[in-house]
Amino acid sequence: MSVPTTHSTDAVIIEAALNGINPLAPRDPADIARDAVAAIDAGAAILHNHIDLSGPTTSEEVAERYLRAWRPLMAERPDTLVYPTVGYAPDVAGSYAHVELLAKGGWLRIGIVDPGSVNLGGCDADGIPTGGIVYRNSYDDIRHQMALCAELRLGPSLAIYEPGFLRVVLAWHRAGRLPAGAMVKIYFGGEYGYLGRTTAGPSFGLPPTAAALRAYLEMLDGTGLPWSVAVMGGDLFATPVARLALELGGHLHVGLEDHAGPGLRETTNAELVREAAALAKEVGRPLATPRDVPALLALPSPQYPGPIGD
Repeated sequence: MSVPTTHSTDAVIIEAALNGINPLAPRDPADIARDAVAAIDAGAAILHNHIDLSGPTTSEEVAERYLRAWRPLMAERPDTLVYPTVGYAPDVAGSYAHVELLAKGGWLRIGIVDPGSVNLGGCDADGIPTGGIVYRNSYDDIRHQMALCAELRLGPSLAIYEPGFLRVVLAWHRAGRLPAGAMVKIYFGGEYGYLGRTTAGPSFGLPPTAAALRAYLEMLDGTGLPWSVAVMGGDLFATPVARLALELGGHLHVGLEDHAGPGLRETTNAELVREAAALAKEVGRPLATPRDVPALLALPSPQYPGPIGD
């Protein structure tokens, strides 16, 4: 493998995923905005959040709900890079319609692509996997997501729940069709899973071990794609992958979306970012600021200049 085996001195991008299934995470737009400012001040360079709307709604309503938090955030920290999650709609076009609206309003430099499908759920009293959901993204759905990022000049945030997700990304990369500014987000399955189950049980993907991280890096070898690590439904800092990722040139994805589960220590988004920043300092790597990220990720220049500058 050609990945570094000694400490990297490159700047670390800390991404804070502010909320999701975790009941302790901010929900109201005003609370999200306050948490967002605190996370940026603690050292985050990219922010990601969900909104408190679900079920049938319009893309305009979804976009406006995001903006209820983003407007005050940008008023205080105008260099912030923030991006949304997928919407609720019966097809991929509807699920991503709000992304187009937000991008054309000048709010986005980063998009989102989920390049695969995965089972997310829990287990019964005997520990047998049961219920849950199938988060489905067909190859045609993925093509739509990639095309949207290319058309809107958004750097795709590539969520890697399973190794097969990364194989899809690598196919796009080999074909020379991966949109510019892409970043690979390696999501390891923690003991409480993405849905933050009430008890530990079966999860998704690879476990957060050094061997698992090296397996992903073997797949990425020679691509030059930037990458980060996260543990969904677990504590990233209680695993070996956080420090090892920093030593090998990677970045960190933290926040209360990931840190979900009743067996985990209580914390805040800002505290998780500070912990990531402290670990980066220990390893000898500086922190990237929001202004550094466009160059570090080679993000395309915005097609729709607006609240977020170059």
